[in-house]
Amino acid sequence: MSAFDFDLLTIGAGSGGVRASRMAARYGARVAVCEAGRVGGTCVLRGCVPKKLLVYGAHFADAFADAVGYGWTLGQPAFDWPTLIANKNRELDRLEGIYGRILRESGVEIVKGHARLLDRQTVEVAGRRITARHVLIATGGRPHLPDIPGIEYAISSDEALDLAALPRRVAIVGGGYIAVEFAGIFSGLGAEVTLIIRGASVLRGFDADLRSALTEEMERRGIKLMCDSVVRGIQRTGRGLSLHLAMGDEIEADAALFATGRVPNTENLGLAEAGVATGDNGAIEVDAYSRTSADTVYAVGDVTDRMNLTPVALAEGAAVARTLFDNAPTAVDHSLIPTAVFCTPPIGTVGLTEDQARLRHAAVDVYVERFGPLLHTLGGREEKTLIKLVVDADTDRVLGCHMIGMDAPEIVQGLAVALKCGATKSQFDATIGIHPTAAEEFVTLRDKLPSR
Repeated sequence: MSAFDFDLLTIGAGSGGVRASRMAARYGARVAVCEAGRVGGTCVLRGCVPKKLLVYGAHFADAFADAVGYGWTLGQPAFDWPTLIANKNRELDRLEGIYGRILRESGVEIVKGHARLLDRQTVEVAGRRITARHVLIATGGRPHLPDIPGIEYAISSDEALDLAALPRRVAIVGGGYIAVEFAGIFSGLGAEVTLIIRGASVLRGFDADLRSALTEEMERRGIKLMCDSVVRGIQRTGRGLSLHLAMGDEIEADAALFATGRVPNTENLGLAEAGVATGDNGAIEVDAYSRTSADTVYAVGDVTDRMNLTPVALAEGAAVARTLFDNAPTAVDHSLIPTAVFCTPPIGTVGLTEDQARLRHAAVDVYVERFGPLLHTLGGREEKTLIKLVVDADTDRVLGCHMIGMDAPEIVQGLAVALKCGATKSQFDATIGIHPTAAEEFVTLRDKLPSR
């Protein structure tokens, strides 16, 4: 008889926690998951899935406009926000049920309530003390709102997914992926959108050509960008909300969405009592195997603030299960991880940006192509696609692939496999393209840019 109630106790039933728990149970471990809210976590309930469903909903406006050029005669389309939200919520309920079923069928016990560590192998949840040989923290993150006057009138991305009605005017504060994605959603559904950015451009950290192309496309769609701007306060007026900017400007809106970053969910977890070290922003510090400073406690996903992507949390959770219960110590390789931004048009990217490559390599070749997709030749839209390859001139190895345009995330996912295998530009050139597609442009790039 084991001295512990469970071999693994997971705190948090999001993507990383569920993956680790069910795999550990498959390896024969006795596993429980503690969850204070709904099973499924940020991605399923408050992030990737519901947000992309809204992105799909917004894209129908383009589809209706394009259809006319292809011979379709349409009546005046009408959009109903409550219907979209209700259908989205029904899908989330279905997914939550699937997650719960997967855990139960794997033999994982679900314990409802907020969990707090009493020491490195004891957790208290809903008045119950549970001991475990290993504890895994997978509590994710949450939106961060700045401490400014009137912030109580603002909403985060969580509330934006469940508004009772579609606002006529939306002010979005932030220039990251959440901000530009919601800008595309609200604009596509007919709202007037103003994007207020502290910096000089959107998507800091992404390739400069992608940032410029997205800025152009957003402005083409009527989204107003206010760069180098900081909101100092919000006031409710008879006309809605008034956002006061540092330089004296005033923006009126019906809703103010702050997409100003996320912070790890580490409050009231008892980390100090368990000897678990955290960084300045509260993120749990871990080694390559996701082990914390307390040798029996592990952490994966956004709560560690390493790379806050759902597939990364899944990989980290699986690695912990293999390390602890399959006698196969596994570390996740966080290099060459592809990512997407589901803005309008969407972005897909993997590898180094041009600036990063020039800092790390002696000589870099850059290939860029910008073109109008075939769809728009009859549809009439001016939207452009941009693709880019960054290559180490000395070894010919492709260092980065970047794309903004229709289907960019789907295309770049395949290119990520090539980069993981160390593909060279010559191998790209030797690959036959599929015509007519946008993807084929990645294997037909021949003219590198002049040195810049």
